[in-house]
Amino acid sequence: MLYHYETKKVNRAVKRNIDRFPERFCFQLTEEELEIMWSQIVTTSKLEDNKYRSKKYLPYVFTEQGIAMLSGILKSEVAVQASIKIMDAFV
Repeated sequence: MLYHYETKKVNRAVKRNIDRFPERFCFQLTEEELEIMWSQIVTTSKLEDNKYRSKKYLPYVFTEQGIAMLSGILKSEVAVQASIKIMDAFV
C-alpha cells in the first residue's frame, strides 16, 4: 500500500531482484505468521472478505534498508518520489 502496488506485484519485483534483498533487508511471512499478524491487528481482522486478507500472495516484511531498495525498483510515481527523497536525505 505504501507504494501503491498490490502484494503480488511487490512479490514479483522482489523475486526478480532477489540479489538486492538480503535477509537483513526483507523476508517473506509464512502462513502462520500472517495469521498471527491478522489476529493482532484490528483493522485487518475486519477485512474477512477483503482482498488484503489473502494467503495467495504472502507479503514480504521490509526493514528500513529494504524499503529504500524497494523504492528503487518499483516504477510508480510514489516509489520514484520516495527514492528521490531517500537519495536527497543520504547523499
